[in-house]
Amino acid sequence: MTVRYKEYGFQDAAASHMHRHFLPQVLKFAEPLKPGTRVLDVGCGNGFTCGEFLRRGCVVVGIDLSEQGIALARQNYPEGRFEVIAADQGILSNLVEEPFDIVVSTEVVEHLYAPREWARGCFAALKSGGIFICTTPYHGYLKNLMISLAGGWDNHANPLWDGGHIKLWSRRTLARLLDEAGFLNLKMTGVGRFPGFRMTMVFRGERAK
Repeated sequence: MTVRYKEYGFQDAAASHMHRHFLPQVLKFAEPLKPGTRVLDVGCGNGFTCGEFLRRGCVVVGIDLSEQGIALARQNYPEGRFEVIAADQGILSNLVEEPFDIVVSTEVVEHLYAPREWARGCFAALKSGGIFICTTPYHGYLKNLMISLAGGWDNHANPLWDGGHIKLWSRRTLARLLDEAGFLNLKMTGVGRFPGFRMTMVFRGERAK
């Protein structure tokens, strides 16, 4: 399969404006973290989230299609492994790695034309009994209604942003995607703002033991 990718345009290794919202819950869902826990970050960008797991003693691999992001991650987090690899069912074979204890993927699925490939790839990269954690901007009835009444869709889902958000997820649709891929015991927590108008939702699922 030919993968076409538009560079995101990473300039540095700093946290994004969304990390302060989702990262505490991502780390909470990953508990208990032990030294040596093997973590894969699918769509790692500049490696900031990987760095937080490395600080906690984890063994971390990050993958992304952004050569700029991977270069920054390698420069700033030399103790991790970072590769330009697509998020599909060939992740482990392309990395030549064993399945991971935890797979994370933050603010990625909303950018994808083929999200089922991503979900199946994340599932395949996880060991039996492992944990999957993902985040994506929240969309639901009240928030969508507010955006509509404010005439905000041209800004919120700007079609002129090359490589931008192309799929908007609700709790129901993302849960269905993850269920189809085989994830069990799904949990969701909204972060940022207040119920009904959350900025992002954080999902946690498991692969059967």
